[in-house]
Amino acid sequence: MSRWAFAATAFFLVLSGGGIIAARAQDEVSHLAPEEFAILAWGHTPGDADTLRELRACGFNLAGFVAPEHLDAVAAAGLKCIVSTRETHVSDAAASLDDAAIQPRVAALTERVAGHPAVFGYYLRDEPSAALYPGLARWAAAFRRADPKHASYINLFPNYASPGQMGAATYEEYVESFVTTVKPAFISYDHYALMDDGALRDGYFQNLEVVRSAALRHNLPFWNIVLSNAHFRYAEPSEAGLRFQAYTTLAYGGRGISYFTYFAPAIGNYRLAPIDAFGHKTPTWDMLRSVNLQIHRLGPTYLTLKSVNVFHHPDVPPKCAGLDTSRHLAAVPGGHFVIGEFEGPGGRPFVQIGRAHV
Repeated sequence: MSRWAFAATAFFLVLSGGGIIAARAQDEVSHLAPEEFAILAWGHTPGDADTLRELRACGFNLAGFVAPEHLDAVAAAGLKCIVSTRETHVSDAAASLDDAAIQPRVAALTERVAGHPAVFGYYLRDEPSAALYPGLARWAAAFRRADPKHASYINLFPNYASPGQMGAATYEEYVESFVTTVKPAFISYDHYALMDDGALRDGYFQNLEVVRSAALRHNLPFWNIVLSNAHFRYAEPSEAGLRFQAYTTLAYGGRGISYFTYFAPAIGNYRLAPIDAFGHKTPTWDMLRSVNLQIHRLGPTYLTLKSVNVFHHPDVPPKCAGLDTSRHLAAVPGGHFVIGEFEGPGGRPFVQIGRAHV
């Protein structure tokens, strides 16, 4: 197959055999199921019916971390969620429990909710050290035995965590050990990269590289947690920034995206979350809805594709690939791009060309 030379002018294009696949703007946007592509509002989500309907209208298919008593409201809103309870949150102390202590806690929850249509999975832990992996493996195995249809949720550190935080000498070791020890249904990690001076944090693309590589090696999907509020030295949300985070995740073959956070925390230096600390929409809400609906619109094509390569041109970040690795393109004139390459049914070639900066 001859390779194409292509000049990209739009942020996201999917090409097949030289033709651009697009959907008409007036078409109704159907939501993807979270099992196909997860769009998660990261954090605790209340059970208020109006709040949940508004969350779905913003393009989410996973409501976040929800208490068992609110599952009916989640289902009524057309959403699923990750069930969260104190008894099954794997604290450092809970990670030391043996199977005999874990099993009754897991059974008490799964016997109550496993058959509910709103359940996507069960929340276990955020950003664990690798030292906790054996304990998390026991909890995850207990959930698999009790409810094999639903996944356990564990989210990993970003690559800017220290070796002490990770409990591993390198980020590659941290991710690989998680997969081989815990045996997750998918890999989730967070990386907040858009800074208030307009810079992109070093390591953003390298983080995608490491997680994508592990996901392909173990035949797992991966989810990326990105920013939808401003805090500390992070940038205030913009539609360009939200698109950048979403489409770079797609270029690397991700099958889920989570936003930190949809609801502004009540305390702390958090600004312009889609819903502010008083429960009101901010301008971020409409921007985020637009990006989420774009993902749903592209989903029917994207879900048929297998990620086969991703490269940067002309500037190649450390430990990332360049144009010389391309399977489909001979040249990409103009601009600074990150390019995902895919194969569709029958080996049909597809490329996604996006800007490598906001």
